[in-house]
Amino acid sequence: MALAISGPASAQEKAADTRGTAARAAEALKDAKANPYCANIADAAADARFAWQKETLASLEREIEGRIKALEEKRAEYEAWLKRRNEFLAKADEAVVAIYSRMRPDAAALQLANMQDDTAAAILAKLNPRSASAVLNEMEPARAAQLTGVMTDTSKRNAESEKSG
Repeated sequence: MALAISGPASAQEKAADTRGTAARAAEALKDAKANPYCANIADAAADARFAWQKETLASLEREIEGRIKALEEKRAEYEAWLKRRNEFLAKADEAVVAIYSRMRPDAAALQLANMQDDTAAAILAKLNPRSASAVLNEMEPARAAQLTGVMTDTSKRNAESEKSG
């Protein structure tokens, strides 16, 4: 009985092997036809891919050039604005110094005494020495000494020497 079962089973296996071999042969024939096709179009496909990449890179380059141009325009605009601003500030500083130089020393002293140290010291430094001394003469001695210290940076030097000593 064992022989009877094994006989048909081997016939089925042989039939399946024959079908598998036929399928493999069909695939090999299909691959044999596809391989020359793929080999024939490989150069054209590579050329098309390179052309697409070249076009993509060219469009990105144009976009970057446009952005660089826009940035250069903005930079030039900001430089022009900064130049106008600095000129205005220079004129304003000159105008403020001219105003204080024409004021009476007692009136200028009152106003400078109420300003921030750096601003008052900068104005006093730009005044001619005669006007600056007259203004300082009208201030309280402590405030005049403080502004003079800011002008000569002695307050910073004293603070540094106290820290180091």
